[in-house]
Amino acid sequence: MKMLKIKEQLTVDLSAAKTLEEVEQVRVRYLGRKGVITTLAKNTDFRTLSAEEKRSFGTKLNELKNFAEEALAEAKEKAAAVKHAQKATGLDLTLPGTGKKLGNLHPISLIQLELENIFQGMGFTVVPSPECELEFYNFDAVNIPADHPAREMQDTFWLKNGMLMRTHTSANQVRTMERLGVPLRAIFPGRCFRNEAVDPSHENTFYQCEGLVVDKDISVANLIAVMKTLLGEIFHREVTVRLRPGFFPFVEPGFELDLQCLICGGKGCSTCHGTGWIELIPCGLVHPRVLEYAGVDPKEYSGFAFGVGLTRLAMMKYGIPDIRLLNAGDIRFNEQFPAMV
Repeated sequence: MKMLKIKEQLTVDLSAAKTLEEVEQVRVRYLGRKGVITTLAKNTDFRTLSAEEKRSFGTKLNELKNFAEEALAEAKEKAAAVKHAQKATGLDLTLPGTGKKLGNLHPISLIQLELENIFQGMGFTVVPSPECELEFYNFDAVNIPADHPAREMQDTFWLKNGMLMRTHTSANQVRTMERLGVPLRAIFPGRCFRNEAVDPSHENTFYQCEGLVVDKDISVANLIAVMKTLLGEIFHREVTVRLRPGFFPFVEPGFELDLQCLICGGKGCSTCHGTGWIELIPCGLVHPRVLEYAGVDPKEYSGFAFGVGLTRLAMMKYGIPDIRLLNAGDIRFNEQFPAMV
């Protein structure tokens, strides 16, 4: 029983020993000239033991010594490895933690993760897409040819190699249909760029989430059903929306789905430019020409597309009055939102 307690205490002491010096102190305490294990036989009165008990004692003592030597060797090896790592990197792994938090997710990241979860629950695939895009996919393939006035609405960052920083996530519509085929349910979340004048509700770098559904017999009713489900899941409450006609070259008919401003409750503020409404989701039925660019027969298939402004959605959900706060890089701003888990 005494040897079992010694073994358990040795294990505890070795787990606490982090450096070579501490491991050596444990060795001396147990296997040194006056160590606990070394003096165990000297402190035992063999006259009171039978021959069988003496043999058993000797066997157990040898086993204890072997265990101690192996455990000490292993602890010494670990301590040596830590010391080597410290010399190589200058990092002391034995120092206590600083107590710093892991960090916080950016509100746009929170919205994107939530959106992806909602859409995946409706059977959509999340498709990544390039930020540096070809002119064909960004404009021509979504029915915006070179002489189309819609190009003037999207003041673009062009690159020297003829490519551009995408102005909308709609650029991934035809690319995805070419790659995955139809029928299709997909969303393309990501960052977009336009040479915009910056104000409380406009930035030159912002985030969108494009959605695309292509199948047989798709109608406006399918589009409205998906939009209602989306907004109900995002805001976890009843919101006021309006649907009005809107022009977008890649849809026909096209609509603007506006959300009553959640910052001012529809009374009018700087975020909604005093109108009480925020333009949130441009949408509509996919233009037949876009389907043709993707090699899809518009007589057999139809679909709908929508673009959710992740940046504006984050502003509405979290009550952020100025879009410029999102790209300011202020840690204090991020700390107001849920932390990483």
